[in-house]
Amino acid sequence: MTPFVIVGIGEVLWDIFPDGPRFGGAPSNFACSIAELAQDAAQVFVVSAVGNDELGRRAIESLAGHRVRVDSVQTHAKETGKVLVTLDATGIASYRFADDAAWDHLTWSDGLQKRAEGCDAVCFGTLGQRKECAAETIQRFIRATPQHALRILDVNLRDPHVNDAVILDSLRLANTLKLNDDELPRLARLAGASGSDQDVMRSLAAQYDLQTVALTRGRRGAVIVSGNAVSELPAVPVDVADTVGAGDAFTAAMTLGLLAGHPVDCINRAAIAAASHVCSISGATTIFPDRIRAAVLRALAPEAIHTAVLLAEESRGAQ
Repeated sequence: MTPFVIVGIGEVLWDIFPDGPRFGGAPSNFACSIAELAQDAAQVFVVSAVGNDELGRRAIESLAGHRVRVDSVQTHAKETGKVLVTLDATGIASYRFADDAAWDHLTWSDGLQKRAEGCDAVCFGTLGQRKECAAETIQRFIRATPQHALRILDVNLRDPHVNDAVILDSLRLANTLKLNDDELPRLARLAGASGSDQDVMRSLAAQYDLQTVALTRGRRGAVIVSGNAVSELPAVPVDVADTVGAGDAFTAAMTLGLLAGHPVDCINRAAIAAASHVCSISGATTIFPDRIRAAVLRALAPEAIHTAVLLAEESRGAQ
């Protein structure tokens, strides 16, 4: 089987927690999660820029350590991106981003044209488009992807870096949308949509010709609307360490399911399992344990891969 080619494009940065820096950025989190889950079933790339500094070198090492290809990560004179992360009593994160980071200066190249033309899925957001240079490059990349490709918009709204024009441009480029329950009202207002969560999701799908809309709702689980199919499932109860990267893990597992054409309930269940695991650990990127990969791949992966994971899990249990 030919591996899927999957790209995360946008910001690469370090989350600065009270106890020190941890690698992150939504496209990077997405790429690391999907590379760990898919293993040999996908070639995963990040398209971004880092600084010629220690954090930039560590970012490249972190991506490569999670099986992510770094051929399309540019090096820039500006510093590698950083964000100050604070957590409330329940582990919910808030963010303050450094201005004018390397990823704001992502530029177009013939190599990016070739990478776009060969991809099966690309995940992008609005934060990575806060500066004109990066926004032009990201939108050009999305337009260059083939007709069959999943164009997944994870809106990732982070005040004050929210631009309604960028949101609307991104919705017009996407064919798949992922958002959370804080972001849904903002998009509902922009689209003039009202009603229940599902009503708004269906309105967004109709207005912007979206194949799939996914809504994550924290402890209330997630909803996926895909054509006429709807899945609404509860969360998996876990002790939450923090929520950083959980939505990106959800998007990663959902992407694998959509690429494989699996039923929407299976996709939602697998995505919730991946997101719940990330909530249970500190930081955004992880090497998923066999039991989590098995839970995800049982529904989503090619038979040979998911069988191998299950056998490994069973072997461990027998010891």
